[in-house]
Formats: sequence, C-alpha cells, structure tokens
Amino acid sequence: MARSFTIEETGFPDAPGMMLATVKALKEMGGSASIAELDEKVVEIEGVSEEEQSFEMVNNPGTPRLNYYLAWARTYLKRGSALENSSRGVWALTPIGSSIETYEQTQKIYDQVVEEEKERARLKRLAKSGKANSDTIALQLELPSDTSPNSADEAEADWEDKLLSVLRKMDPSAFERLAQRLLRESGFTKVEVRGKVGDGGIDGVGVLRVNLVSFQVYFQCKRYTGGVSAGEIRDFRGAMQGRADKGLFITTGHYTAQANEEATRDGATAIDLIDGRRLCELLKSNSLGVSTEMVESVTIDPSWFESV
Repeated sequence: MARSFTIEETGFPDAPGMMLATVKALKEMGGSASIAELDEKVVEIEGVSEEEQSFEMVNNPGTPRLNYYLAWARTYLKRGSALENSSRGVWALTPIGSSIETYEQTQKIYDQVVEEEKERARLKRLAKSGKANSDTIALQLELPSDTSPNSADEAEADWEDKLLSVLRKMDPSAFERLAQRLLRESGFTKVEVRGKVGDGGIDGVGVLRVNLVSFQVYFQCKRYTGGVSAGEIRDFRGAMQGRADKGLFITTGHYTAQANEEATRDGATAIDLIDGRRLCELLKSNSLGVSTEMVESVTIDPSWFESV
C-alpha cells in the first residue's frame, strides 16, 4: 500500500497526507485516541522507519519532526471540524472526520485553513495601518485563531525544553547520580550506580518493593537528543538477562514506536521507558532542581460589604 506521506531530515512533509493518515489511524482505533496512541498507530499503518522517527526539528532539538508535524495535522483537521479534543488530551473523529476517505478531502480542509490564515494576516495588516473599519475588525475576530499545534501545552513545553537542555549538558556520571536520586525519591532502595566498562550498558540497580513483593530493577540512562531504537532496548535486555526482574530505561530523548513495542514484547523481560518529557515531570513532582510557584488570585465582592 502506498504511503500517505514521508518524513525527511529537512523540508516540509505532505500535510494533507499526514492529515489523511491521522484520520485512517483514528478509524482503526475506534474513533478516538490519546496523542501517544495516535502517533504510534500512524507509524504502524504508514510503516514509518526508525530513521524517519529519529529526525528532529532543526530549531528545536529533541522534538521529533514526525510528532511535530502530526500535531499540525491534528490542528488543521480540528480547524476543519473533522477532529475534536478533550481537556484530557484525547482526540476524536467528528461526523465530518468520519466521512473522510480520500486525499482530496484533506487537501480541501488544508487549503481552507491556509486561506483563512492569509485573510487573517491581511486584516491584521489593515488594522495595523489604521485602514481597517469596524466591519473589518469584526471579521478578523470571527476567523479561527487557533493556529498552533497543541497550543494548550506550549507553556509546559517551554520549561521542559529548558530543563532538557540543562540535562543534556550534564556530565554522564552526574546524570547517573541524578537517576539514582530520582529512583530513591520514587521509593527504590539499595540503589547503586555501576556504569562499569563492559557491563553491557547497565548503569545501575535498585530494589522496588510493591506491597509484600520486591523486584530487582536494572536501569540504563542516556543523555540523548534523538530517538532510542528497538535495537538499543534489545541490547539492554540482553545485558540484564537472568540478572534482574525488570528493566528501566531513562533518556532525555524519545523512543521510536518500535522501541516501545520491543519494551513490552510478549515472553521477554519487561522494560519500562521514561522519555525526556516524562523525566521532566518526575523531576518536577519530586522537586529535584525544579520548583513551582502558585499565583494567588483575589476576588472582591462589593455587594458583601453593602450587606454588613
């Protein structure tokens, strides 16, 4: 079956093709999916290679080009009323989306959104020049304004990108000690950093107690910017074979869809994966080098004072 799109190291992919692949993936998944589930399904049905998944945005290292442009594909489809998304990050087909079967249909939505943006830009120029009348300004306000993918997550992605930049500059041994501290804060005991040459890439080991049962967990941590492949997961599993109950792979990068599948392959020792975004969340929740500030909002009720 012919691919709907391709991802290259530079240049823009076929947006309508990615939109069509997104619709196809959602249909195969029953009409709704989380972003991670949806991206993995697109990889599966389109046969996207691990090399394609490893390509990153030039101006935003650490962000896979595939996932970035799939986010834009969802945005275009939402603007065309073909998709909707909930506050929990679940995307679903609308009746319009369910009716999409061809490339021409997604091309039409794409062209519609592009024209809306051109019109918005023209109206903004008029408003800036002082030549816009009230009708022009009203039309500008009526045009859809959600022009960025996952706009609700932009603020969160900003601090995560800054933190990942710091983590990737750490000395390898310091990063291993950070992983050790994080595991201890998360309830592990007897956490040791090994990192010996010839130890098959195993960086450390710890014990996790769950109720009455304890598990020995080997971990590996890598300061990557790209994607961790299925081969690297297999190599890690081979190194820990017969030595641990579970494995934990921590990276500042991301995992390919094939790596995710390999980590949970039937009949093999399970390996849990923590990517860069998840690592940031864990550091924040454990207050390890990350602090949060709650802003107080004060509301005054004048009518309350009148009744005193």
